[in-house]
Amino acid sequence: MPRIVLGIEYDGSAYAGWQWQDGKATVQGQLEKALTKIANQPITVLCAGRTDAGVHALEQVAHFDCEVERDMRGWLMGGNSYLPDDIRITWAQAAQGDFHARYSAIARAYRYVILNRPMKSALLRTQATWCYQPLDEQAMHQAAQSLLGEHDFSSFRAQSCQSVSPNRLMHFIDVYRDEQRVIIDLCANAFLHHMVRNIAGVLMEIGIGRRPVDWTAELLETKDRSQAAMTAPPHGLHLAAVYYPEHYAIAKNPLFDKLPADAKRHD
Repeated sequence: MPRIVLGIEYDGSAYAGWQWQDGKATVQGQLEKALTKIANQPITVLCAGRTDAGVHALEQVAHFDCEVERDMRGWLMGGNSYLPDDIRITWAQAAQGDFHARYSAIARAYRYVILNRPMKSALLRTQATWCYQPLDEQAMHQAAQSLLGEHDFSSFRAQSCQSVSPNRLMHFIDVYRDEQRVIIDLCANAFLHHMVRNIAGVLMEIGIGRRPVDWTAELLETKDRSQAAMTAPPHGLHLAAVYYPEHYAIAKNPLFDKLPADAKRHD
């Protein structure tokens, strides 16, 4: 059965997350409803990484199998015609080989955005976390570097996280300022539940000077979530991109230029 791959952009503000939930609006539910109309048969979509309520995607990757033939423009334009304005299919292509949106991924990148100014924003209220206290982005960047490499991230996972192992390989974390926004870009082979939001919460504590730069290293050693900062709000979080081996012919986002050549999938 032919497999189709999609790139999807969405504002998660109005949704209970990616994953379908009975009686709740979800991104997966809206996407499946739209594609089912195009295919005239039920469509089930699988994604690279499920996002929580209020979390956004600059580029989620998903796939579905369908025996009905449609050209790529039909899936793209037709699908968007049935989607709400806060969800968009940005590209569609035929899958190569044994491609799977989740299991073929080598790395995922997230972006956490903090609006750092005295007043809240009328325009970015659902797209960025607000922090009125001045943030030292250089101290935040320095602190984040202790998280690079493979570690037990128990101090940065949700207590409800169902992952068998707390170990993940962090490829890079960059913290930088873009005028009034402080941005945290993170890339790892995979992420634990709430891992990015918990890291962001810790880095914000360091950025306002409440904690020292070496606090991140101390938290890694404790392996105790209760010792870390509060979980940062969901609306600052964006799934930025997903990286796949070249033979799957999925366009490589420039965020992954820093990845080592031998980067491998998380098992």
